[in-house]
This record gives sequence, structure tokens and C-alpha cells, in this order.
Amino acid sequence: MGTTTGPSSLAGGCGGSGGEPGGSVAGAGDSGTGSGGAPDRRGGPALRGGVGAGAAGGAVGGHGGSGSGSAGRHPGGRSSGPSGGPPGVGRPGAVGHGPVRYGPHFPGDGLPVLPELAAVLAAAAGRPHGEPAGGAPALLEAASGYWDRRGLTTDPGHLAAAPGAGALLLALTAALGGDVLVPRPCAAWWAPYARLLGRPVFHVPTPAESGGVPDPYALLETVRRVRAEGGDPRLLVLSVADDPTGTVAPPELLHETVEAAAGEGLHLVSDETWRDTLHDPHATVVLSPAEMLPDRVTVVTDLAGALLPPAWPAAVARFPASAAGNGLHARVLDVLTALGARVAAPVAAAAGYALDEPEPVTTRRAASVRLHARVAAAVHAAVVSVGATARPPQAGRHLYADLGPLRDALGAEGVGDAQELEDFLTARLGVPAPGGHRFGDDLPALRVRLATGPLLDAGTDERRAECLRSPDPLELSHVQRALTGLKTVFDGLRDAQRWETPR
Repeated sequence: MGTTTGPSSLAGGCGGSGGEPGGSVAGAGDSGTGSGGAPDRRGGPALRGGVGAGAAGGAVGGHGGSGSGSAGRHPGGRSSGPSGGPPGVGRPGAVGHGPVRYGPHFPGDGLPVLPELAAVLAAAAGRPHGEPAGGAPALLEAASGYWDRRGLTTDPGHLAAAPGAGALLLALTAALGGDVLVPRPCAAWWAPYARLLGRPVFHVPTPAESGGVPDPYALLETVRRVRAEGGDPRLLVLSVADDPTGTVAPPELLHETVEAAAGEGLHLVSDETWRDTLHDPHATVVLSPAEMLPDRVTVVTDLAGALLPPAWPAAVARFPASAAGNGLHARVLDVLTALGARVAAPVAAAAGYALDEPEPVTTRRAASVRLHARVAAAVHAAVVSVGATARPPQAGRHLYADLGPLRDALGAEGVGDAQELEDFLTARLGVPAPGGHRFGDDLPALRVRLATGPLLDAGTDERRAECLRSPDPLELSHVQRALTGLKTVFDGLRDAQRWETPR
């Protein structure tokens, strides 16, 4: 069982802009959960048994749990063995795939920075004083208004800002203590923060229709088994609009899972980074767990989802308006202060402007969402047309595909697991294609996150801006070329699958 780490013992690395929210500690999710107890060739032994919920071994090692630190317990009644072995064990030249710093980047929008945002940031560049830990009053007032407009009345005193959602999750995990539960799959940056603190992480399966929110019955079973093993589950992290799947959890599922978590005394962290990127807002209902369980839910949103460029790290957390929430808020501020995790003053000015949601910001956001919805639909069509499976994307700038039906064709290309699939598709597509093991899925499963932003990137701001102005952006030469290349790769796999000898 992980021990609570005081603020003074926490290392830095939570607030950079190179990668998933939070910078250098973000990245690969733990994947040491191969079926049958087979060793994870990327570092660290696989975990067996249970209900599909593997405990993360190691501290901040590779995606297989490699690195120092004690291994976590597994809810199936077995303990994982000690982590060990360099990342990439078992394949020449694979060193560098496992460490967290090689994890997937945050899905950017592939578009030029909004000029009004750039002007606000530039005007604040000469400020001589930095922001306080947790954010200055102007930023917190803007964040309060942002949540008020979404039906979550919020006092600025119940908010905290940080340079990226990763810094907030690290501080929350340190402040709450205990073991951490996350859905399978989940955002690649969630698990490394718990491992940094030496906390076991347990993945809980999600239902077939959506990602981001665990199945309530699997959650109850996982909690029961962790406690039977001597564990102390206290924190459930979930997302109503999900990375990596690009789906939105149905309200009835969210209600059942929130009720199950409340019954087990868990605190919830709701990552709502993608809630403002719904592809069809009139047909998709998004609810926050904070509307259902206000005293036990902390909401975190990274502004890179819909308001700021990923290179300008800023995120805000909304704490419960209760005595317990006040105590948690104070402890989180202590951790942020110890880390020196402050939003840069020019970024804070831009964040405050964006959170006020003036017309230029809302217009750009709406145009960006429409654009990415069209590209995601085209990518989804290309994927499912060859026999692979993927949930229809509903939010964000990404989708999650299962290429298991093409296993024979991929095997002929030397692809037998998610890391090899990542290598293969990244090379063939010319854009990052992180494998499902980065998001906590089993290494043998041939799953991959496909992002839409890289398909829009034409190298210059003028060409990128064309995507927003064009009445038919899919017909722009650089977008059409990118989509044709993707379709060619997947069509080739389909054709090869047809010719492979049945096994």
C-alpha cells in the first residue's frame, strides 16, 4: 500500500508543455496486465487475475511499470512481483519506448493561435510579478464565471489554478492519500502521477458503449478485492468526455457509477477537459459528477482542451463547497506551493481572457469543434470500412480503434502487440499513433488512438487557417492527402487480411 507523500518530498516536472497535461511526468499508462501472466516485454511483469484491473508497479517507470518502487497489489488476490528490467527488453532498438517521457502528446488542434489570445499574452509579457500558487483573484474569478455558466455555481475561494491538469492531479493524489482507481482505458497521463507518489493504481473496465467512466459493478468488485488484499482505495478518476476514446458517458451510466463510488466512500476527480468539444451538442448530453455528488467531486479542466494552445499550460480545479472540500483545497495549495507549480503570468492573463468566453474565443471554439468532428468522422469511416472497430467519436480531437480483426495482416508485418502497432502506424501514417498500452489497455490488444489535429497541419499558419475558412475542409489538398494516406494504409491491411491463410 502506498504511503502518503508530504508536499516537501514531491519532485518537480508538473507543468511543462511538452506532452500530455502536466509535462514531463505525463505519458505512458501502465500496461503490465498481459493475459495469462505473460511477461511484459517492455519492462516489468504482467499482472494476472482480477476483473481486468491491474495495479501499477514501479514509480515513474515505463508503461509496463518498470523502474524502482514497490509493485502494487492486484485485486485478483495476487501481488505483482517486483518491477525490473529496462524498457524495451526483448527487442533490439526498442529502448526508449517505455519511459514516461516517450508517452503520447496531448491531442492538439493543428490550428494557428487565436490572434486575440496571442495579443493578451503578449500584453502581459512584461509583468514583473508572478502568479501566486493556486492562481490570482482575476484568474479565479474568470474560472468561477466559466462554471457558473455551466450550472455549477462556484465561489472563487473553492478554485485552484496550476500549469496543467497534471499538476492538479498530482497535488490531489498527494493530498487525498490511498490507492487510485481509473477506468480502462484512461488518459495516458493519469497513472504516472500516482506512481510518482508510490501509489498503486487499479484499472477498472468500462462498458462497451463508452469510455471514461468505469462499469459500476466492476468498480464495486474491484474495490472489494483491493480491500480484501489490504488496500485502501480512496480516489476514483474519471472523465465524462473521454480521452482516449472520444466518447461521452451516458447519464444513466454516470449516475450508477457515481452512486457506487459514493457508497464505497471514494472521492471522485472528474477530468472535464473535453466537455466543451462535443461534436453534436444538440444530440449529446454531458453531465458533471459534481451535479450529482457535489460534496465528493473535484472537477479538473485543462484549458488546452478547448480554450488555449497546449503549449500554454493552464488548468483549474473546482473543489466541493464543504468543510472537507476546504481542507482538500488547502492541502492542494500546499502541494502546489511546494512544487512551485504556478501558472506563468502571461499565460494566466490569456487563460482569464479565455475563461471569460468572449465572442472571438467562442467563435473559434465552435469552428474548431465542427472541423475536428468532420475529420474524426472521416477517420472513423476509414477505420470501420476495413473491418476494424471503433466507437463513433462524440468529443475531442481523437478516436480509439481496435485493429484486432486485422491481426493476421498485421502479424505478417511483424506487428503482434500494441507497441509494435504504434511503431508500424506511426511510420506508415507519418503522425503519432500511440498504442493502447499507453492508456492502460493490455499490451497484446491491438488498439490505437488516432488524433485529428496532425491531419490538419500543413506547415504554415496560413494553410492551417484555411481549414477554418473553407466550406469543405476535407477537400483541401493537404487534408485530403492526409486522409487518403490514412485510408490507403488501412485498405492495405484489409486486403492483406483477406489473403492471409485462416488460422
